[in-house]
Amino acid sequence: MKKYYVLDTNVLLHSPHALYAFSEHTVVIPEVVIEELDKFKKESSDRGANSRQISRIIDDLRTKGNLLQGVPLTPTGGILILEANHTATKMPTHWDERNPDNRILQISKGLTESGKTTILVSRDTNMRVKAATLNIHAEDFRNDKVSRIDKQYTGRMTAYTSSLIIDDFHKDPNQSISPESLQAFDPDIAALTEAKFVTNQFLLIKSTDNDQHAALGRFDGEKIVQLRHQKQTPFGVTPKNIGQIFMQECLMMSAKEAPLVILKGISGTAKTFYSLAVGLHNYMETKPRPYQHLLICRPNAMLDEGIGYLPGTEAEKIEPYMRAIKDNLFTLLAGSNFSHSSNEEKDFLETEDTVNMLFEKRIIQTEALAYQRGRSLQNYWVIFDEMQNATPRQTKAVLTRPGLGTKIVLLGDPAQIDHPLLDSQSNGLSYASEKMMGSKLCFQVTMLPEECERSPLAAEAAMRL
Repeated sequence: MKKYYVLDTNVLLHSPHALYAFSEHTVVIPEVVIEELDKFKKESSDRGANSRQISRIIDDLRTKGNLLQGVPLTPTGGILILEANHTATKMPTHWDERNPDNRILQISKGLTESGKTTILVSRDTNMRVKAATLNIHAEDFRNDKVSRIDKQYTGRMTAYTSSLIIDDFHKDPNQSISPESLQAFDPDIAALTEAKFVTNQFLLIKSTDNDQHAALGRFDGEKIVQLRHQKQTPFGVTPKNIGQIFMQECLMMSAKEAPLVILKGISGTAKTFYSLAVGLHNYMETKPRPYQHLLICRPNAMLDEGIGYLPGTEAEKIEPYMRAIKDNLFTLLAGSNFSHSSNEEKDFLETEDTVNMLFEKRIIQTEALAYQRGRSLQNYWVIFDEMQNATPRQTKAVLTRPGLGTKIVLLGDPAQIDHPLLDSQSNGLSYASEKMMGSKLCFQVTMLPEECERSPLAAEAAMRL
């Protein structure tokens, strides 16, 4: 049965190629959507770029026939219609007829009442709720959605084997374990079963006959190998839990071995802190220096409204968004505790000056995420922070920027979304995590709530709230 999918403006602003995601069905774009797209075309943000792209796509389709009657979208029979009818369809009298959302709903209602199987596709929750009051079937755009947050790939797992195999694994740093020697716990049957691993997955290997006996390793695609960097202290930092050991391992690996690292988890688990520590270690303490630049970007600076008309340079405009980075640098350079000596205030000011110096001398560079389009980054250590607030398209754009010698670190918490049209399944961080799972070039670690090290209160809040 052919269906009519009515697309809300936010779907096209989120994914310009959404037109082609509905196979043999008919895609309907209300004429008011074209007017709304026109409002965003001059923006320098990602939203503006998407507006211009979808406008070009529709203009190209216009040359293939009459948009009001329908033009072919796909060889399988998909059709695009620009809909300007159903102006007489009755709507609630108290609804503002000048509201673009209400006009989209009116067209959806008109198509439904004419006997067509109609589905309104909108990323706006309230729009879908309003549609329900009119008996219009409405759905979110699911084409780029990934698994629920509790089902998403974590980059780590617990496996079980005998104490004898663990002892042999510890004896020689070159010793490995065959995957067939390990088992995993299946909660559905409450028993150990055959273990299945993903390339670059980190493992906590426990003994089946001794609860206190364990080892840490990584599946390299063929066998379980030992961690090489767990005893190092980059920039004086020592891992405090298993998650941080896994983080340190993939961050300390070279850009050739691990060009992409994705770190997910709640705040307070030291994702940003560790990424900065290893970045500074590589820049200041490693000879020869493997990275010539340290770059930090956050999507918040260009989130919908852009960095606006604040005075100053680009760095000065986005400085408020980098305060979390400076907090981590201050802790990293000063240590978590001051000596409480007579020079405590002097130490504080010297540390603050050092943090500012890192930015002033451009040892650490900060940029808005949207300005990465078109760049080619060579020998960069790049941290993309708070990437749960980036779209899949933005994330794809930044992951195609690195050249040789560049290492990309994506950070964020998929459960803490600030973007109005993203959720834990459609944000750029989760999208990249699921799509890059199993790649030999990508290493991932999801931190656990109990691995929060910020403070006892932060850990308690993370567990309870």
